[in-house]
Amino acid sequence: MAGQHWIRVVMERRLEELGRQLPLKRMTAAEISGRAWKRRGFRSYETLAYPSFDICRDRGEKRYDCIIAEQVWEHLIDPVAATANVFAMLNPGGTFIISTPFLIKLHAGPLDCSRWSPTGMRSMLVRAGFEDKGMIVESWGNRACLIANLDKWAIYDPEKHDLKNEPDVPLVVWAIARKPAEAAAEAPAQAPAKQVATAAG
Repeated sequence: MAGQHWIRVVMERRLEELGRQLPLKRMTAAEISGRAWKRRGFRSYETLAYPSFDICRDRGEKRYDCIIAEQVWEHLIDPVAATANVFAMLNPGGTFIISTPFLIKLHAGPLDCSRWSPTGMRSMLVRAGFEDKGMIVESWGNRACLIANLDKWAIYDPEKHDLKNEPDVPLVVWAIARKPAEAAAEAPAQAPAKQVATAAG
């Protein structure tokens, strides 16, 4: 892909691979502040864009089989409320696809508020009510890419840039989480954080 950011290459390839494993043709979908998944073959698709739709505050009336949020949550002032709202907006058994940065410089748009390690991402999703079992939480990064992105976003050159993963240097984190098939419409009350398993890729 021409002009693709080095930091996104592995993440986008992996999310495309995981997306192909979903029954997209049977799924209704909404993407939060983005259009990357518009042509993936969903039964129906719409974008919910800020400021007309604020995921920290709004839920709307519609329910979806899949909600996607790529590189959005770090900009939210209340990502816990936003995650609860996504849970409420999903049909039982619905899928939440989320990706965020971790070890990258601040990039206000208009705000830059939060970061999640793979463990932190899993914990946030589980506390919102998503199933821990079967949840996919992965990450990618390496020191060379970390350094290259300190001044400006490095454009991927396959002849120069390594895609090896160094798990202790996660630059991006992503997850695919499922709402329980028998879940209530509302997210459960937030319980104190507890130890959860991790699966960083």
